[in-house]
Amino acid sequence: MQCPVCDHPDSRVVDSRSVESPAEPAVRRRRECEACGHRFTTFERIEFRLPTILKRDGRRQAFSRDKLLAGLRLACRKRPVTEDQLEDVVVRVEKELSRRADREVPTREVGDIALAALRGLDAVAYLRFASVYRAFEGPLDFLNVVGPLLDGLADPKPRSDG
Repeated sequence: MQCPVCDHPDSRVVDSRSVESPAEPAVRRRRECEACGHRFTTFERIEFRLPTILKRDGRRQAFSRDKLLAGLRLACRKRPVTEDQLEDVVVRVEKELSRRADREVPTREVGDIALAALRGLDAVAYLRFASVYRAFEGPLDFLNVVGPLLDGLADPKPRSDG
């Protein structure tokens, strides 16, 4: 590992430990440069083999973790969703995509995986995200998504105001 201070190509591992995160397991390593003695930290995590994303207009793009995270942040703006929860959603999407044998995955499927994870976090963020990924064009599109969210929330007993 190259030293960030002197660019020397060799360093030795001083300490290594697991980072306790169920969503994204990693190894934290403290290193020391063999030339200048500078100590620095590196993280090692699993690299998922992700398929190419097929856009609605037919273009193909590499999966962008940052782009998905930015979309999730926008949907969750001013909502009670933490950054760690958003990271967990992105990791879930990455894991699901890496499990697939497909070399290309349509954008809509990526959105559906993220929506499934968002549904349990925050209903408003779910609707915001769905409106972009499913390209809502009017109120009926919202009703089609809100309907299933409302199932089970309605009061089964009619109220009497008398």
